[in-house]
Amino acid sequence: MSFWHRVLQFQKEKIAPWIALRNTLGFALPLAAGIALGSIPAALIASIGALNVSYSDSHDPYLQRARRMLAASALVGLAVFAGAVCGNHQVLAVPVAGAWAFAAGMLVALSTTAADLGIMSLVTLVVFAAKPLRPESAALSSGLAVGGGLLQTALALAFWPIRRYVPERRALAGLYAELARAAVAQPDVREAPPASAQSTEAQTALASLAGDYSIEGERYRMLLSQAERARLGLFALGRLRVRIAREAPASAAAGLLERYLEVAARVLQSIGDALVAPQPSQSARAQLDELQALAEQLRAAEAPLPDARLQMDAITGQLRSALELTASTTVAGLAAFVRQEVRRPWRLRLAGTLATLRANLSLRSAACRHALRLATCVALGDAVGRSFALHRSYWLPMTVAIVLKPDFASTFSRGVLRLVGTFAGFICATALFHLLPAAPAAQTAAIASLMFVLRCWGPANYGIFVTAVTGMIVLLIAMAGVSPKEAIAARGFNTAIGGAIALAAYWLWPTWERTRVQDAMAQMLDAYREYFRAIRESYIQPEASFDDARTARAWRPGGRARTWKPPSTACGRSLEPPRGASPRLAACWPVRIA
Repeated sequence: MSFWHRVLQFQKEKIAPWIALRNTLGFALPLAAGIALGSIPAALIASIGALNVSYSDSHDPYLQRARRMLAASALVGLAVFAGAVCGNHQVLAVPVAGAWAFAAGMLVALSTTAADLGIMSLVTLVVFAAKPLRPESAALSSGLAVGGGLLQTALALAFWPIRRYVPERRALAGLYAELARAAVAQPDVREAPPASAQSTEAQTALASLAGDYSIEGERYRMLLSQAERARLGLFALGRLRVRIAREAPASAAAGLLERYLEVAARVLQSIGDALVAPQPSQSARAQLDELQALAEQLRAAEAPLPDARLQMDAITGQLRSALELTASTTVAGLAAFVRQEVRRPWRLRLAGTLATLRANLSLRSAACRHALRLATCVALGDAVGRSFALHRSYWLPMTVAIVLKPDFASTFSRGVLRLVGTFAGFICATALFHLLPAAPAAQTAAIASLMFVLRCWGPANYGIFVTAVTGMIVLLIAMAGVSPKEAIAARGFNTAIGGAIALAAYWLWPTWERTRVQDAMAQMLDAYREYFRAIRESYIQPEASFDDARTARAWRPGGRARTWKPPSTACGRSLEPPRGASPRLAACWPVRIA
């Protein structure tokens, strides 16, 4: 992707007006309450907490969103308290900011969500470190920020659309039901392939999930993929059945094929019914075993039909996968999936997270290099701002934290967009400040409008995000009694210095991630090969002792390479670890099957 394409791209799939509406409500309510009660400073802190937690809101499943937003609320409160207390000590503030930045950078190795939470908490720490408070006042401010975050979380959970994915489920159900009918029908060469109209309808219905990367969205796309594959296999088997019926109608192979298609039709119908029923059918499991048995009987038959045997094996696997995916998309199935994910004790889950971080504590890891670069630049920016007593110097390390990314292209494009968006935001804020009346209600309405733009169109383009957030911050500062002219000058100067520090860091220590693609992929595949070889030996020889150290050594390079570009495991389910594996290794057991 070219630089200017990255700068100017507008990702329409990331526009989220419904999320923006509830986030704006959660941000504006504390502000309005503070104005009504005459306590604007406390309202600003609560609104800042709601603003930071709003970045964790999304279309993800209910439980995942709740956990992420609660974690964000806790991190905001901790960052507010730590920043306000450490700000009293000039010598302590810079090391704390650097250490926090290193931890936030290392979270890139876990997931994008964890990295976002780390950067959000780092920005909050830097901002509140600029205004030192006594411990009791810091604790009160922390509580207000947490309260704003909890309000935002409550709104996100209260407005969760319970009947989501209903059109997609119905379209998929119609496709599987038509496949069931076509499996036992005689093919007609003068007509279109079976279930063509239903396949087109399902593809159109699922096109709206193109930007949905939640577990449910991935499962529905997988269900469509399995249906398309089964459709091709059934079409091929139907043609083979016609040929065998014409050449050897009384053969055993003809009867086996006829029986196989009848049972496959019942399984397909069960899948279709389960997509619109509250509970999946339990009879399809036995029917899958019968399909497997029929394939084995055909394999043992005298008539050589290799094509039919291959198609039967493939269709059986596709139906088995589709049935498992369907069971996990129901309400009961989702609850079972959540129970399976949290079945391990928290100590083991923590051990798995620590194992991933430990694997990335190496200069060969992009996450570790990013963490070191981020920690150094944030500490340097904080030290420069404090040493030269720059006005509102917290914008300097905050810009570094937001702009600096693990790869150069994102850092450079964000640096350009941040500078352009900052000055565009200044113009917008200046115009609003002079055009709007001085009444608090008008200012609150303007701030809420910018918040909506920030959360609705900001994710689609970083320049829009920076423009909206700059204008909003200037108006918030003006509401607190600070001259907008003074705030604009300070923000512009510190933003320019922070962006320069972030770009200079890449100039002094460049890591061109594009050139590491082949090496990272090769390293990951080699590590997978060694790791799965160890797993295979443990299953072939279960009586032998399981070599934890050897397997951990085999997995460590793969874990490092895998976090460079994590594979999708949203539709997988875990296999049990081999007997003899220690709790430490069982905690990070990564084996997945689709």
